Parts: sequence; structure tokens; C-alpha cells
Amino acid sequence: MVAQNTARTAIRADDCVAADESLVRAFDLLGKRWTGVLLGTLRSGPVGFRALARAVPGISDSVLSDRLGELTEAGLIARTVAEGPPVSVTYNLTKAGRALLPALEQISRWAERHLPTRSRRELGDAGTAVATAAPPMNSGVMS
Repeated sequence: MVAQNTARTAIRADDCVAADESLVRAFDLLGKRWTGVLLGTLRSGPVGFRALARAVPGISDSVLSDRLGELTEAGLIARTVAEGPPVSVTYNLTKAGRALLPALEQISRWAERHLPTRSRRELGDAGTAVATAAPPMNSGVMS
């Protein structure tokens, strides 16, 4: 079976490029719910657990804890414990985590152009507040 693409080049419909192993590895981590959102939220600097939980409406404490652990293990964020009293823990992007910010910014721009905006009912009260208060991805430090 032969199909035509927009460039009018004949291609076989049953031909498919094999999955890129690098993309598979990246999306094994980044494809989990909340992961990209957390990385984008950390773009402005060190943040504590409670502040992250407030900044990402809808994420449960257990999922937040899991994602922070996974991102720390992957080397994308660093967990810093400041001796107290009281003891405080903050999370910050590592160099590898900051390297993802340009890609996250591009995904954010793509979503603005190609995905429908969620209604207030879909977002809920907390999501509505964040939707109006959160700075755009390109307003953060990108280096």
C-alpha cells in the first residue's frame, strides 16, 4: 500500500522508522504525569516541598514525593537539607535539569498554539488561580 505525504513523495504505508532509543529513555522519565510541570516550576530557583505542592494544584503529596525522588535519582534536581532548627529541605534544578528548560519552553509554546485551553470547570478553583498567576515558561532564567 502506498500513501502520499504533503511533499508528494511516495512512501510505503507499512514502513515506519524504529523508535529512537534516546527518546524512549527520555520519555520513560519525562512522560510521567507532573514530571515536566515540576521541572518547569523549579526554573526560578530552590523551592521547598510545601511550596511545590501549592504551586502544582492537583498533585498529591505521595506523587510529588515520588516524582522528586525520581528526578533526584535521575540527576535532574538536587535535594538540599538545611540543618535547623527547624530542618528544611529544598529542591533545585541541576545543570542537567536546567538543560531541559529550553525544550520545556518549546513544549509550552506548542501547547499554547495547538492545545485547547482548559475551562475553569476542568481546572478547578486552584488551577484557575495558577493559570492566572503562574509566569510563562520563557520568563524564567534559561541558563
